[in-house]
Amino acid sequence: MWYRFVLSALLLLAGSASAQVAKQMSSDTLYGLGNEIIVTATRTEKKLGNVAVPVTLISSKQIAQAGSVRLADILQEQTGLFLTTGFGAGVQMQGLNPDYTLVLLNGEPLVGRTAGILDLNRITVGNIKQIEIVKGPSSSLYGSEAMAGVINIITTAPKQNDFDITARYGSFNTSDINAKINIVKNKLSYQGFVNNYHTSGFSVRPNSQTSFVAPINRFTQQHQIGYQYSDNTKLLVSLRLNQERITNEIAVANNGVIVSSEGKESNKDANISAAITHRFNNSIKTNAKFYATTFTGEQDLATTSGSPYTDYFRQRFLKYESQTDFIVSKKLETSVGAGYILDKANSTRYDSKERTKENQVGYAFFQTEWKPTQKLIIIGGARYDHNALFAAAFSPKLALKYSLNNKLNFKASVGRGFKAPDFRQLYLNFTNTAAGGYSVFGAIEAQKIITALRMLGQITSIESDYYNLAALQPEFSTGYHASFDYQIPNKASITVGLFYNSINNLIDNRLVAYKLGGAQIFSYLNVKSAFTKGVELNADYRIAKRYTLSGGYQFLLSGDQSEIDKIEEGKIYTRDANGYSKLLKVADYVGLPNRSKHQVNLKLQYQQGRVFATLRALYKSKWFVTDTDGNGMFNTNDTYAKGFVQLNAALGFPISKNISMQVGCNNILNYSDLVHMPNFIGRAGFISINYSFKQLIEK
Repeated sequence: MWYRFVLSALLLLAGSASAQVAKQMSSDTLYGLGNEIIVTATRTEKKLGNVAVPVTLISSKQIAQAGSVRLADILQEQTGLFLTTGFGAGVQMQGLNPDYTLVLLNGEPLVGRTAGILDLNRITVGNIKQIEIVKGPSSSLYGSEAMAGVINIITTAPKQNDFDITARYGSFNTSDINAKINIVKNKLSYQGFVNNYHTSGFSVRPNSQTSFVAPINRFTQQHQIGYQYSDNTKLLVSLRLNQERITNEIAVANNGVIVSSEGKESNKDANISAAITHRFNNSIKTNAKFYATTFTGEQDLATTSGSPYTDYFRQRFLKYESQTDFIVSKKLETSVGAGYILDKANSTRYDSKERTKENQVGYAFFQTEWKPTQKLIIIGGARYDHNALFAAAFSPKLALKYSLNNKLNFKASVGRGFKAPDFRQLYLNFTNTAAGGYSVFGAIEAQKIITALRMLGQITSIESDYYNLAALQPEFSTGYHASFDYQIPNKASITVGLFYNSINNLIDNRLVAYKLGGAQIFSYLNVKSAFTKGVELNADYRIAKRYTLSGGYQFLLSGDQSEIDKIEEGKIYTRDANGYSKLLKVADYVGLPNRSKHQVNLKLQYQQGRVFATLRALYKSKWFVTDTDGNGMFNTNDTYAKGFVQLNAALGFPISKNISMQVGCNNILNYSDLVHMPNFIGRAGFISINYSFKQLIEK
C-alpha cells in the first residue's frame, strides 16, 4: 500500500538526510528560558517567562515541522484543547464550548460563527509567526466571548527582502500552495501573501447517514504595508480576504426522518485594519487602531422532500480602540484603553436578509503590573463594557507570579469572564428543511412565533421549558488557576496546573414544543450553573543531543450543579439493563456532553541542522453525545463516542541551499468515526516543497 511506502521513506530519509547535512542544532531550541515575546496575555509586549497567567506559545517552526496547513490541524495537538465538528472545526478550551473562546487575528476578532462555532479551517497557517493561547477568563482585557480564553494568531511582518513559495499535495486530491513576498525599502515595508487550498476529501455533516465527497476550494490573500514616519511613530495597514466554496451532499436523520440534499455553499470574509503607534518618550507609548471585518455565508440546497433549503448570513463588525502604556517606574507599569464596537447582522436565519440586527458596545479597561521584589510580579486589571442590549458588565482579574528560585516558579490567577447573548440566541427564526423540519427560535422571538402557530393549529404539544422562556441575561464565569513551572535550562521543563471555571446563567438550547408531524421546536434559556475543573501537565525532555520528547495531559471533570442537586435529592431516574426505571446515582453522572475526561499528546522529535523528523500521538478518551434515556442529563447509560488514538509523522530535509522538502502521513492508524469525528477522514499522506530566495528581489 502507498502509505507503507511513505512510512518506509520516512525512516530511510531520516537516516540518509542526517549524513547529508552536518550542521549543529539551531539556536531555536525547544527549551529556552522564556525569552520569547508575547502580547496577548497583557496587551503589551512581555517575555513569556514574565507572564503570570497560563500561556501556550506555538512558533512558526513548530507549525512548519508538523506539516499543518490549517489552524485546526495544529490546535488539535495542544494540551487542553478539543476540536469539535458540529458546524466546522471549533475549539473547546478546558471543557468550555467554542463560543466561549475568542479567536483573534493580529489582536482583532474574527466573526462569522455558525451555532457559536468559528470554523478554524478558514484560517491558513502559511504566514503565521506564532500562535498565543491564553487559558482562563480574559474578559478583563478582551470583553465578551473571552470566558474560556483567547487564541491570537499573529502573522509575520516583513524584515528583509525575500520571496518564499511552498507547494503541497496529499491524499484525497488535496493541494495547498503558499506564496509570500517581503519588500523593505527605507521607511516603507510590504508583505504580500496568498494561499490556495483545494481538497476532494470525504466528509460528513452532523447526524449525516453517509459519507460523501465534498470538494472545497479556499483562496486567501493578505497584504500588509508599514511606514516608519520616525523613530517614534509607525503606521501599519493590513488587508485580508478569504473566499471559500463547498459542494454539499447530505443525508440527515432527525426524529426518524431521513432527508437527502445537495447544493452549494460559499463563504467570504474580509478584514482591514489601520493602526498608528507613537512613543512620546521612554515611559509613554500610545496606539490607536481602526478595524473593520465582514463575513457573508450563503447556502442553497435542493432536498428530496421537495422543500428547498436556503440560508443567507452577513455580519459586519466595526471597532475603534485606543491604548496608552505608561512605565511609571522600574517596578510599576500600567496600560489604559477605551473603545467602541458596532456589530450588525442580516440573515434569513432571523427574519429576512433585508432587516438588520444591531448592537453597540462602549468599553474601557486598565491593567497594572507591579514588581515589589525581584521574585514577585503582581498583575491586576479590569474592564467595563456598556452593552446597548444588556446591562453593563464589569470584569476584573488578578494574577501573580513568584519565583522560588531560578528553576521553580509559582503562578496563580483569578478572573471574571462574561458573554453577552448573540444575535442567534436572541433573534433566530430558523427551520431546517434539510434535517426533518425542526425549528430553532431565539428567546425574543420564541413565544410570539409559537403562540401564532398554536392559533393556526400547528402545535401538538408544549414542553415544560416553554414556560421558562424569558429575556436572556449575559453569562458570567469565574476562573481560577494555579501552577508550578520547573525548568532545567536546555535539558527539561515541567508544568503542573490546576484550573476551575464556574459559569452562571449559562444559556442552553432546550426543547420547548412539537409541531404537527413530530418536528421539534427549540429555544434558548438561562438554565444552568455549570463548572469545569481539572489538571494539566506539560513536560519537555531532551533525550540526547538531537532527540527531544514532549507531551501534555489533561484530566477534565465537568457538570451542571443544578443537575447534581436533583440527583442527590432523588428526583432523576434512568433505566437499567432490562429497561426498568431506577434512581440515578451521582456516580453514574458524567457531566456536560462532548467532553473527554482524559486527553494526551506526545511528540518525539529529531533535528540536526535543517533535517528534522517528528512523530506525534494524540489520545482522547470517550465522550458522551446523546441523552439516550431521555432524563435531560448525561450519565453512563447514554450514548458515547469511543476514544481514539491518532498518530502523525513528518520528515523535512534540504535539497539545496534554497529548496527543502517535507513528507508525512497523518492519521497513520486510520482512525475513523464518520458520525462523531467527521474531520478525521482517514489515513492521509502528503509531500511538500519549499523554495526560499532572499537575493531575488535585491537584484
